Amino acid sequence: MKQVKYILLLCLSLSSIQLVGQSLEEEKSTIIEQRVDFLLDINEGGEADFTTLFEQLELFYNRPLNLNIAKKTDLEDLGLLNSIQINSLLAHIENNGKLITVEELQTINGFDLETIRLIQPFSKVNADLDQANLSLTNIINEGSSSLFIRYTRILEEQEGFSNISAEELENNENARYLGSADKLFTRYRFNYANNLSLGFTAEKDAGETFLRGNNKNGFDFYSGHVFLQGFGVVKQLAIGDFQAQFGQGLTFWSGLAFGRTPNIFTLKRNAPKLRPYTSVQEDLFLRGGGLTLQHKNIQLTVFYSSKKADANVSGRDTLTNEAIISSLSEDGFHRTPSEIEDKNVVKQEFLGANLSYEKRNISVGLTGVYNEIDGDFQPRTSTYNQFSQLGSENANFGADFSYLVKNINLFGEVSKSMNGGYGYTAGALIVLDQAVSLGIQNRRFEKEFKPIQSNAIGESTTNTNENGTFIGVELKPSKVFTLSAYADRFSFDWLRFQTDAPSNGHRLLAQLNYKPSKKLETYFRYRKRDRDRNEKAETEGLKQLGFENLSNYRLHFAYKVTNEIQLKSRVEFTRYNLGEGQCENGLLIYQDISYKKLSFPLSLSIRYAIFDTDGFNSRIYAYENDVLYAFSIPAFNGRGTRFYITSKYHISRGVDLWLRFAQSYHTDRTTIGSGRDEINGNTRSEIKAQLRLKF
Repeated sequence: MKQVKYILLLCLSLSSIQLVGQSLEEEKSTIIEQRVDFLLDINEGGEADFTTLFEQLELFYNRPLNLNIAKKTDLEDLGLLNSIQINSLLAHIENNGKLITVEELQTINGFDLETIRLIQPFSKVNADLDQANLSLTNIINEGSSSLFIRYTRILEEQEGFSNISAEELENNENARYLGSADKLFTRYRFNYANNLSLGFTAEKDAGETFLRGNNKNGFDFYSGHVFLQGFGVVKQLAIGDFQAQFGQGLTFWSGLAFGRTPNIFTLKRNAPKLRPYTSVQEDLFLRGGGLTLQHKNIQLTVFYSSKKADANVSGRDTLTNEAIISSLSEDGFHRTPSEIEDKNVVKQEFLGANLSYEKRNISVGLTGVYNEIDGDFQPRTSTYNQFSQLGSENANFGADFSYLVKNINLFGEVSKSMNGGYGYTAGALIVLDQAVSLGIQNRRFEKEFKPIQSNAIGESTTNTNENGTFIGVELKPSKVFTLSAYADRFSFDWLRFQTDAPSNGHRLLAQLNYKPSKKLETYFRYRKRDRDRNEKAETEGLKQLGFENLSNYRLHFAYKVTNEIQLKSRVEFTRYNLGEGQCENGLLIYQDISYKKLSFPLSLSIRYAIFDTDGFNSRIYAYENDVLYAFSIPAFNGRGTRFYITSKYHISRGVDLWLRFAQSYHTDRTTIGSGRDEINGNTRSEIKAQLRLKF
């Protein structure tokens, strides 16, 4: 039997697999960009921080995962394989012994050539079971440290930094920012394999003070963590800032997660339970500690978080002078006296637990979370959110499951709010054969359901007041073509923001990928979203609902001219209209060129873009290459051009320098931005410099 196996592997090795042609570094960057594109479609750009996503891939790139000793959770942390593929790989090793070469993956159900290329930069097949030695000596000697220092600034003068007379400032103390226009960031992290992480992050936003005023000790925001996993019965230990994520994200999930994307397998969540927090988004994280204990197939996770949070102060109690809190603030800016007044005025506490039973093909979990907000918390209640508005004390309880049988993965979660309604999500991933995969999901979130921090897949970002059904398909009619498509229908039984009546809608997506070789890849994507929404016109004081339509067409090319030079081109068109109102159209065209040679210390990425949109509703987002652990996803709105150049210079071993310049030029306006961020002119230029030390 072994001889047959060796002969088969030899044949595979001599076949056309040829995985070594493309630079692993380039492949890593491409995969990260694609996955951020997935999240971009869900979050619609903005200031989302994708550090955690980037960091996981960077970690496995620097220390590839040995597939022969990888556990289910390790493969889920990799984030590039779906549950059916993970189950097939583990079953193959159980039945046939450890892998001999990477080519053997082709014999496993669900592993085609594209999948193998996808995971190659982040994994390896090693006959020696080189499991990390968790002794203190090995951790010190083999661990790696990195220190980042980053500087960012808008070159044009913004209103908040311009000169103002003392009299005007006395009349409006919030008219100007208290700090400089410099944005500063520093971060240190120590890693040992995937078992130990410790570090800190600090940031000062533009307009915030530094070493003076309300920040006499330096930065405005600090974050730190110690995270361990794989230490015997202690599966995970988080101290400091961390994330907690369970089930399908309905009962509790802090941080970002994938949703409806061209890859239907992102329909299912693979919850890591605990994870270190290393970003600078100042709201969606926990601060305290968490512990996961494991005995055979039973896992118990407990966590506690207590942190000060920003909140909007609507007034003060006339008797106690206690601040009355109307809502929590999420932007993290502390640049003016009013923003500083809202800083850390309320304490948020979370107490939670998760008990789960997990085997290779089945998992069942129970989750309970309690949340308390201190102070005089009197949230503003509107008609549309009167049922789902959180109070000072909240609790959610839920149960989740995942079951794999052959090529079918069933999964779901049901959750109940204290003094509120319930919600559920259930779905199935089905691999009919190598060329056909299906994804199905049904969900219902009652209008009385009150999720504390929820991130289940749905149209509503709050996971409340929604019914929906998703059906997706992925077809591979040949080695060079992949067709992905989905339809998602949703309805809302009650009012929602900007929709003053029960409503419904749907989303459609179709994407055709063509990849005839490793040098050329292109895809065409069509997206459409239709939903009911208030029209601008009113009849007898009532808002009338109109049908809001947003259609998007994208054609994207990526061509590798040589091993060092790659070109990327995109044409994207958007069409928007609401009811009988006038249509808005948007167009974006850009050309990228990147240069990267392994034997040369300098790499470059350059883009020139032209955009023309009729308004904000027809805006178009596009991911940009940036310095490591920074993310630029601007909204192209109006008419003009945008240019950027990002360079990386390898100074010496362990020392790298990034420089970036980006400029937007508008031909349809004489000012950019609004309020204190307004620029009196039609250009906006940004410089960024970052130094990394690895030791």
